[in-house]
Amino acid sequence: MASNNHFPNVVLVEGVRIPFLRSGTDYKDLTAYDLARLALHALITRTALDTQKVDWVLMGNVISNVANTNVARDAALAAGIPHQTPAATITLACVSANKAITTGMDLIRTGQAQVVIAGGTESLTDVPILFRKKFRQKLVETQKYKKTTDYLQFVKGLSMGDLLPEVPAIAEFSTGRTMGEDCDRLAARLGVTREEQDEYALYSHHAAAKAAEEGWLQEEIEPVPVPPDFKVVEKDNGIRGDTSLEKLATLKPAFIKPYGTLTAGNSSFLTDGAAMVLLMSEDAAKQLGYTPKAYLRDYTYTAQDPYEELLLGPAYSIPKLLDRTGMTLQDIDVFELHEAFAAQVVANLKCLASDEFAKEKLGKDKKVGEIPREKLNSWGGSLSIGHPFGATGARLVTTAANRLLKGNGQFALVASCAAGAVGNAILLERYS
Repeated sequence: MASNNHFPNVVLVEGVRIPFLRSGTDYKDLTAYDLARLALHALITRTALDTQKVDWVLMGNVISNVANTNVARDAALAAGIPHQTPAATITLACVSANKAITTGMDLIRTGQAQVVIAGGTESLTDVPILFRKKFRQKLVETQKYKKTTDYLQFVKGLSMGDLLPEVPAIAEFSTGRTMGEDCDRLAARLGVTREEQDEYALYSHHAAAKAAEEGWLQEEIEPVPVPPDFKVVEKDNGIRGDTSLEKLATLKPAFIKPYGTLTAGNSSFLTDGAAMVLLMSEDAAKQLGYTPKAYLRDYTYTAQDPYEELLLGPAYSIPKLLDRTGMTLQDIDVFELHEAFAAQVVANLKCLASDEFAKEKLGKDKKVGEIPREKLNSWGGSLSIGHPFGATGARLVTTAANRLLKGNGQFALVASCAAGAVGNAILLERYS
């Protein structure tokens, strides 16, 4: 693929993540800030990066801690990034890290930066638990109280229910449905069976287990000592290499009961983690003595109807990116698709392989095509490795680049869905 002569080439120098862990396990005492700081330190150490050279730090985060809503800035300072370097936190649901990366690409392409750290962080253990609105309003009113007797009015108008905590739901604001409920509806509409979902979940877990056993995943993981006792965590803890179709078949529906087809076994689990990538202009990489892993060639974003197409982002963003670059699925050697649910992956694959979908939704004469299983998420995915919302995009891009190098491929395509019915696709080319 020819590069765009009007813009500098953007290269991926390195990608690093800390192990992705099930929420409530070894990172339970840490915040998203702590995880981001650990991941930044890991990237800086691995690359021996002169932090004075960093022009921007961009970080995805979805469920923010009210104490540091710009977690990118706070973590960057803690990791030794100079205070003169600006940092911003980006929220775009499950493609937050993708947006951080593509924003970094644009900064480099337009000459506003030469070196960018992009990625994301998420703690789904440390979620903000709120008081209900009526109680919050009462608490705000107390700032106007001037004498002790004013507090006697505090409980006036409050019920016991108003005192209960309000746990944030992982639900679509515009529809009120959880993503799992939406995916169950999507699976029923497109005919994605329980058997297809369990089979794909098995594939993801077994692929990840093999990649971990062969040491391929360790190329992107940096072990971290976790305070307060500084136990060293070396690997992901959500991969179930011992699962089977028989075990998966015993699990009950998790979202729409009793008739749904999504279960805990074929859905991604709540995950804590952080991942970062080091982006540079090709000229800057050469001047600083780095050999990049891949070019970041192009990207697209799409948005669909959140009522009916919440999780079909890849089915729209992949064709759009292929059209932009003049490529076909056959030109791609490595596919990394975000796995929110097995049903979501299968549904997107079905849409890409459907003439009807192509004609009705994409305005094309025929289907986009089939993605061969052997090229798809062959080192596992979000179902098995985990899905820290704000960080997954950086893992996908890193894994895609590493798979290109390992398999001597040329092009990799990363694609994701996100809440709000947003889609993203990113094209990488192995560096030569």
